[in-house]
Amino acid sequence: MIGVDIVVIDRIEKSLQKHGEKFLSRYLSEEEIALVKGPQTAAGFWAAKEAVAKALGTGIGKEVGFHDIVIGKNAKGAPHFRLNERVSEVFGITATSLSIAHDGGFAIAVAAIETT
Repeated sequence: MIGVDIVVIDRIEKSLQKHGEKFLSRYLSEEEIALVKGPQTAAGFWAAKEAVAKALGTGIGKEVGFHDIVIGKNAKGAPHFRLNERVSEVFGITATSLSIAHDGGFAIAVAAIETT
C-alpha cells in the first residue's frame, strides 16, 4: 500500500511561530521533536505521518493517530517510521519504507507499507 502527502512549509512555519513546541507536541513525540531542525523538517514529518495513515487506508483519526506513527532517521540520515504495536498487529505490517523531500516551499512524503 502506498500513501502520499504534500504540505506547504510556510503553513507549518506560521504554526511554529505562533505556538512553538506546543504545536510540535500535538503531532510529534519528544524523540521526533529532537530531530526537527526547522520548519522544513517539521513539515516533512507532518507529511510523512499523513502519508503513512493514507497508506493504511485510514487517514489520521480514531484508528491511527499522529502519535501511533514515529518518524526516525537511520545512521545515514534516511527517514523511516515505525508504528506502535497495536497498529502493527491490527494491520499486519511486515515491511515499511518512507521518503521525504522538500522543494519550492513544499514538503512531500511517500510511504509504502507491506502487510500479511
